Amino acid sequence: MSQSTAASAVASPTPTGPAALPRRWLILAVIALAQVTVVLDATIVNIALPSAQQDLGFSDGNRQWVVTAYALAFGSLLLLGGRIADLFGRRNAFLIGLFGFALASAAGGAAPNFEVLVAARALQGVFGALLAPAALSLLTTTFTDPGERAKAFGVFGAVAGAGGGVGLLLGGLLTQHLDWRWCLYVNLILAGAAIVGGFLLLGRHEPAADRPRLDLPGTLAVSAGLFALVYGFSRAESDGWSDPITYGCLIAAAALLAVFVRIQGSVANPLLPLRVVVDRDRGAALLGMLISGAGMFGMFLFLTFYMQQTLHYSPVRTGLSFLPMVFGIMITATSATVILLPRFGPKPIVPTGMGLAALGLLYLTRLDLDSGYAGDLMPGLIAFGAGVGLVIAPCMSAATFGVRAEDAGVASAAVNTVQQVGGSVGIALLSTLAATAGSDYLDGRQSSPEAFAHAALESYATAYRWSAAFFAIGLLVTAVLFRPGAPAPASKTAPAVHM
Repeated sequence: MSQSTAASAVASPTPTGPAALPRRWLILAVIALAQVTVVLDATIVNIALPSAQQDLGFSDGNRQWVVTAYALAFGSLLLLGGRIADLFGRRNAFLIGLFGFALASAAGGAAPNFEVLVAARALQGVFGALLAPAALSLLTTTFTDPGERAKAFGVFGAVAGAGGGVGLLLGGLLTQHLDWRWCLYVNLILAGAAIVGGFLLLGRHEPAADRPRLDLPGTLAVSAGLFALVYGFSRAESDGWSDPITYGCLIAAAALLAVFVRIQGSVANPLLPLRVVVDRDRGAALLGMLISGAGMFGMFLFLTFYMQQTLHYSPVRTGLSFLPMVFGIMITATSATVILLPRFGPKPIVPTGMGLAALGLLYLTRLDLDSGYAGDLMPGLIAFGAGVGLVIAPCMSAATFGVRAEDAGVASAAVNTVQQVGGSVGIALLSTLAATAGSDYLDGRQSSPEAFAHAALESYATAYRWSAAFFAIGLLVTAVLFRPGAPAPASKTAPAVHM
């Protein structure tokens, strides 16, 4: 199927003329709101966990499943969700994903017990896997003019990068002043507004009668492989790398993903066409998202522990403390895509962001038991946020730039997948390294509250150092792989469509 044929098969024409511009920016606002809904859940529930555990009475050992259930469903189904959006319509996938996510959030907020809460979180992951790639693919196919695309991806990248910090703040406010259940109920408000906007702004279309069949063998292989991968790393975090289930899952994941790649090279209508990932700039962008995901989510986790357990910050104060990082992400994400990316391309921008994030993390290794905020925490947070903004938005843009219209959904899903897998890998590795560093510090020392406090500091510093190492590797990888120069002309991109 040719590009033009595929585009016309799944899309209504883009509005033209003076009314087109404001309509596109309203669509961007709806897409960004949907992205906020998904991204918030990566961190907002973490703040609510202690209160939820006390209310529902589940054990420390089961606590991780409130987070893991979402990650497993989300990470393993993203590619399928992206392909469904391509085959059955991005508008349909977007609205169904929003509606299902809202219903799952309502069920989780009203959960009478632990089992219902975990099931609701898994269902959130299922619909999030449909919603997230549909949102990014709508952005990709709506904005193809270089100037407009740069601004749109700057906004979207800022939302994607800053959402975790905003989730910490919002989670603290809701938990402290209302109830932990509002950390889930808030999705009803956000998703409801996005649903209304989507119905009003996104053009209707009828999917083509001759659309290609879904690649069922590839879908089964990659979904099972990603499930085993995310579960294996989650298991490593709680049960260790020597646990038979841990390494069994990781071996199975490697085998299944190898089978998936082989299938994609041989079937007529692959789930993830290899043409999507073999492009050099796109591959560099996906690796950049993978590596930054590993370093970024680990940093959120351990710095939150430090603020609350060592400095004894309240949940609200912890969330407020992340605001300089959020502002740093928003400023550099928008300026990088609007000003720098069209002029220089991603090659100088992304490695610079990786280096700046690494420096911010190294600065945080100086934190002590009585560190102050303005001089000890804030500079590292600002540097880290500025660096992440230079990485996330340009990588998202490069990973979807020039992709065929019929591949926009699955290309967008690949971006979300590598970031999710990177986060799972990073948290598992950093948790193991941090725990080992804390145990090594206590070895040979007399047990005391002060010793345990310093052991915690050592574990956090180790996590920051290794996170910085991830970003340093990202600097080298992206500096080598990205092509020099600005992106190709707009004529090589997919035609703008509203779906």
